[in-house]
Amino acid sequence: MPSRTRRTVFTLSTRSGRCAHEATTHAWIARQLATLFEWEYGGEYRPGEAPPDAFFVPDDTLTSAQAAALGIAGEGDLFGGVVPHGFVASKVITHPLPSAGALAPHGWDHGLATRLGDAVLPGFSVFEPADIGPAGLRLLGGGGIRLKEAAARGGHGQYRVADAMALRMTVAELDPERVRHDGVVLELDLADATTCSVGEVRIGGLRLAYLGTQHQVRDREGDEVYGGSALSVVEGGLDALEKLPLAPAARAALRQARRYDAAVAATWPGFFASRRNYDVVCGHDGDGRWRCGVLEQSWRVGGASPAEMVALAAFLGADPPLAVEVSCHESHDPAEHLPAGAEVHFSDPAAASGPVLKYALAARRLHADPA
Repeated sequence: MPSRTRRTVFTLSTRSGRCAHEATTHAWIARQLATLFEWEYGGEYRPGEAPPDAFFVPDDTLTSAQAAALGIAGEGDLFGGVVPHGFVASKVITHPLPSAGALAPHGWDHGLATRLGDAVLPGFSVFEPADIGPAGLRLLGGGGIRLKEAAARGGHGQYRVADAMALRMTVAELDPERVRHDGVVLELDLADATTCSVGEVRIGGLRLAYLGTQHQVRDREGDEVYGGSALSVVEGGLDALEKLPLAPAARAALRQARRYDAAVAATWPGFFASRRNYDVVCGHDGDGRWRCGVLEQSWRVGGASPAEMVALAAFLGADPPLAVEVSCHESHDPAEHLPAGAEVHFSDPAAASGPVLKYALAARRLHADPA
């Protein structure tokens, strides 16, 4: 049974320059957790003001040093994750360096690439601007590639590169100091691709796992950005998802996510997270070969978190299901029609940038064995 131990929930802001929709959603998630588990909501955390029963909802993955300063001792003290080094929370850990002697941040572990194996797509993580071109050319032999700025979120900061000339032009647009500080990722770009979300939430004694797909939308500048996720959720860990009637691609995505999760835990034993989300892409490379690999991880409040809140509510109810289908949506259209039953967590038709409407839905509850 879920724990009813009294906690006080605080949002924790670690990033400057957040958009209004991010801050509003962040606060909504913290309030939802407080309501669902019958805890207190303490608002935004102010240094030195947290009581002994504080439960944090950070806007980013924390480092071990940050967590220790806040009194966070384990996954039961936050909705998010804790890593030994800041770079471990970014997408750069998904791929190896282009060479053993390449520039890398302190704490880099070359053994992770071996543990990940083919759970990820062919690619490289690069921290030296001069190394991007040669690394990209090595990958272009397998078809088009995607270059991603490691600190970017929500589909921003990504470039499709089809040939050597396009690669040179893209590299010329990057900020060299930002590359050295955050890194960039180069990996094969897949055609006919589907991005799956595989995740797990552990909170208040309840453990849920989910698997589903993401969809993209066009923002008001015409760029493709994250538009939401549709998820099937069951009680238990990632292994519990095996009982769902999964299509071959979904089952492959689950297998890759579980391997990625285990590899990170083996590489950094001090890592812990109560919210784990893995983006896994399935599609065809330039030679027509079908591939499936983890793109990146998220151990913080993320795009799918509103759907996670709806799922938590279903499993904490008087008649918990064996499985539930939930979804979250981000619209950039001020005329978007709001469906019945939607739980809105952001709405501003006049927003200058970003989505104008964000909501979550619970679609279907299963009370018979889905298998």
